[in-house]
Amino acid sequence: MSAQTVPEPLPTGVPTPPTTEKRASRRGCLTAALLLVVAAAIAWFVLRPGVFTVQPIGALPEGVTLVYHSRGPEMPFFSSPDALCIQMQGGVSLMCRGIALGAAADLADRVLLRLPYSHWAYLQSTGGLEFGQ
Repeated sequence: MSAQTVPEPLPTGVPTPPTTEKRASRRGCLTAALLLVVAAAIAWFVLRPGVFTVQPIGALPEGVTLVYHSRGPEMPFFSSPDALCIQMQGGVSLMCRGIALGAAADLADRVLLRLPYSHWAYLQSTGGLEFGQ
């Protein structure tokens, strides 16, 4: 007969090495996370979202923030009528603001979310500049 050795039990409080099942579970979680990141990146490039903020003015006393899809390469991620005026003429006027609002009407069929006015998003679009109503 051969002598068999019995493994000594691990003392309490000593962590046991991860089992194959735990490693497979971790690998599955990492794979799922990677797939989620890749799917989000693809959605980002396909949707090309943008944020368009209209500050409170006479026509829209509460203001509005729109998240829309299919932003063109010429439109920055954060935009507003005032930002478009700054880009086109270097300043903001009521006439330019009206024209920019009319151009923004093209976004109506591409709106993903209609949110309350966000002053932070407005400031992002104008580079931190504020203009009166």
